[in-house]
Amino acid sequence: MTMNTDDLQKYLDVATEAALQAGIILKDHFGKVCPSMIDEKAKNDFVTDIDKKSEETIKRIIRYHFKDHNILAEESSAEERTSPFLWIIDPLDGTSNYIHNLPIFAVSIALEINGELTVGLIYEPLRENIYSALKGKGSCKNGKRMNISHPKAINTSLIATGFPFRIRDLIDTYLMSFKGMFMQASGIRRCGSACMDLAYTAEGIFGGFFECALSPWDMAAGALLVTEAGGVVTDFNGRNQYLKTGNIIAANKGVYQEMLKIIQENFI
Repeated sequence: MTMNTDDLQKYLDVATEAALQAGIILKDHFGKVCPSMIDEKAKNDFVTDIDKKSEETIKRIIRYHFKDHNILAEESSAEERTSPFLWIIDPLDGTSNYIHNLPIFAVSIALEINGELTVGLIYEPLRENIYSALKGKGSCKNGKRMNISHPKAINTSLIATGFPFRIRDLIDTYLMSFKGMFMQASGIRRCGSACMDLAYTAEGIFGGFFECALSPWDMAAGALLVTEAGGVVTDFNGRNQYLKTGNIIAANKGVYQEMLKIIQENFI
C-alpha cells in the first residue's frame, strides 16, 4: 500500500485532534485525582478514571474519521485484526507521575500500516508541546524539524531509562546494565514516561534510552520520532522487534553501539 504525503498528513491531523482533546481532559483533572479514581491493574501498575476518559476520547475521534481501522489501546481489550491500519494508543503515559502530581506525562498515538510504523505523535499537555513524525518525512517539535544529538561517545551523553516494575525478576539483570551505563555515561535520568524519554531522545536532550518489558503503546510513537530524527531503535538483540519483545534501545548512532554492547553483556 503506497501512502502519499496528503494521506499521511490526514492521519497525523486526526492524531493531533485526538491528542489535543485528550490533553484537555488530562489538564483539567491534573492535581485532582483522589483514591476512589485509581485502580491497580497489577502491582504498582495503576489506571485512573482519567486514563479511561482520555482513551475514550481518542478512540471516538479516530472512529469518527476511520470507521474500519483497528485500535490497540492500553486500557481496552485487544481487537481482532481486520485492517492493515492499526492505531496504537497510550492515553496517559506516566500515570504514576500523574497520580502523584509530578508534571511529566503525555498522550501517545501511533499508526501502523501493514506492520510498519508510519505516523507518530506525542502530546505533552502541561507544556503544550507536540512531537510528531511521518515515515520518510522526519520528526518535528511544534512544527520545527528535530535532529537527534550527535555526541561521539556515551561519556558525553545523558542516558534515560525506566525500571522494570512489571517484571521484577529482571531487576538484577537490569541493575547490571544500569551499572554499566552509569559507569560510562555523563548521567542517567528516569522521567517515568517512556514516550517522553523517546521524545527527548529524538529532540537531542538524551543521547539514548533503554528499558525492558514495555508495551507497544509505550514505544510506538516515540520510536518513530527517534528514527525519523536520525537515530537508531532496536530491541536488545539489535533487531527491529522491540514492539514484540518490549525491550528497546533508542539512541543516536554514535552512542547506540556502546549501549547495545552493555545491554548484551547482561541480557543476552
